[in-house]
Amino acid sequence: MTPAALLRGLALAALLVLSPARAAQQARRPNVVLILTDDQDVCLGGMTPLKKTNALIAQMGITFLNAYVPSALCCPSRASILTGKYPHNHHVVNNTLEGNCSSKLWQKIQEPYTFPALLKSMCGYQTFFAGKYLNEYGAEDAGGVGHVPPGWSFWYALEKNSKYYNYTLSVNGKARRHGENYSVDYLTDVLANMSLDFLEYKSNFEPFFMMISTPAPHSPWTPAPQYTKSFQNVSAPRNSNFNIHGKNKHWLIRQAKTPMTNSSIQFLDDAYRKRWQTLLSVDDLVEKLVKKLELNGELDNTYIFYTSDNGFHTGQFSLPIDKRQLYEFDIKVPLLVRGPGVKPNQTNTMLVANIDLGPTILDIAGYDLNKTQMDGMSLLPLLRGDKNVTWRSDFLVEYQGEGYNGSDPTCPGLGPGVTHCFPDCVCEDSYNNTYACVRTLSTSWDLQYCEFDDREVFVEVYNLTADPHQINNIAKTIDQEILEKMNYRLMMLQSCSGATCRTPGVFDPGYRFDPRLMFSNHGIRARRFSTQSL
Repeated sequence: MTPAALLRGLALAALLVLSPARAAQQARRPNVVLILTDDQDVCLGGMTPLKKTNALIAQMGITFLNAYVPSALCCPSRASILTGKYPHNHHVVNNTLEGNCSSKLWQKIQEPYTFPALLKSMCGYQTFFAGKYLNEYGAEDAGGVGHVPPGWSFWYALEKNSKYYNYTLSVNGKARRHGENYSVDYLTDVLANMSLDFLEYKSNFEPFFMMISTPAPHSPWTPAPQYTKSFQNVSAPRNSNFNIHGKNKHWLIRQAKTPMTNSSIQFLDDAYRKRWQTLLSVDDLVEKLVKKLELNGELDNTYIFYTSDNGFHTGQFSLPIDKRQLYEFDIKVPLLVRGPGVKPNQTNTMLVANIDLGPTILDIAGYDLNKTQMDGMSLLPLLRGDKNVTWRSDFLVEYQGEGYNGSDPTCPGLGPGVTHCFPDCVCEDSYNNTYACVRTLSTSWDLQYCEFDDREVFVEVYNLTADPHQINNIAKTIDQEILEKMNYRLMMLQSCSGATCRTPGVFDPGYRFDPRLMFSNHGIRARRFSTQSL
């Protein structure tokens, strides 16, 4: 059965079970579309290719200029979107089954309480998913592609990690293999077509939620054939932290070879261009989706969110390409929203995070957020332009490093504990690249405070007002009282849950600090990560 035929059948079934009174009530609720890209930065020009998306979403709504993720890696970040929780509360720490990425434990403990599950079971929404879910989704040890998470009426999920051709989709639990014929297999276009089919054949008597999760601009950066010649003169930005030594930073950053070789720079420039090329198909998807919603008469009653699971770097501090690091280029993401009551051409500078997406969408659906255990906040007051909104001034960033128990095969001379190494033996991750940060944005401070769980108990602090590219670590020169307050605030956030994650930050008027609660030695935390040290 084709996806369109399946959608027609399920829509007819929905029509038969809805009473006229409930149908009228449901139809008035707003619809929601969440478009999630993979590894799309905002700091290094990642939104530049998306002319249509900027015109159709940003210019018709609001752009959040300070949107972040609590963990700059695909699976932990996506788990935060689905659950509204920090990684220490949803327990997805990396992209492996052992790190709880789409594991049986995740399926048992977290999946039943994701916001799509609540939308479907408690709010009466029909729900549609298409694209990359979690990196280990479809693993045989966790149910294979036959596993369909609770909360999804229509399920078209990619097996494992992002690809553009030669992939398998779970179509409501049944495997469908795709090849390498552009006209029928290019994944971004397949997702667009499935989304249009859903909008054509869904029930018109229930509100809907769509989550469309594209492979772009994740590696292997395979553009559609019509875009392979685009951006031929574009190269990665040469900003002030490009191809420089990361002095006074954690050892993993310091080990990067500076200056980078010509071959490394050529490689990352090529990757940068291809990333932009793949995003052109996402731009087409957005245009098709908006046009279909308008044709259906549903655009004015539909919120559209556009964001990414994490940022990316291309040569910053001489790290070739990846994410995972604590710096702005990896943790900051685009976030655009249009919808009912959202005025056009707005920007917002409030500090928001992807843990806010679940609470926001549930709030839009009318669900009582006090019934959830989510750590995030609803963005709905900001979207409506409410006055005198009390908002956060800080949030938590946390990451648990990955490394091989043996030597990385690319660089056996480095010994165990590192991973994601390039041929010139610059490595992007290690076991003790395990850190937690408080990212603060208040009227008086634009600050990042980070601690590593390693033998050095290394600390990095950046004043982003004076140093927006985070070149100078001021941990040894900043006022000791601020260090102690930030250390204590970090301990609080690392153990927070629900409402306690939303308490006043260090520079808020309501903040209370008791020095007697501090340990005598700065940097020793009450709650440490579980790691394997080098």
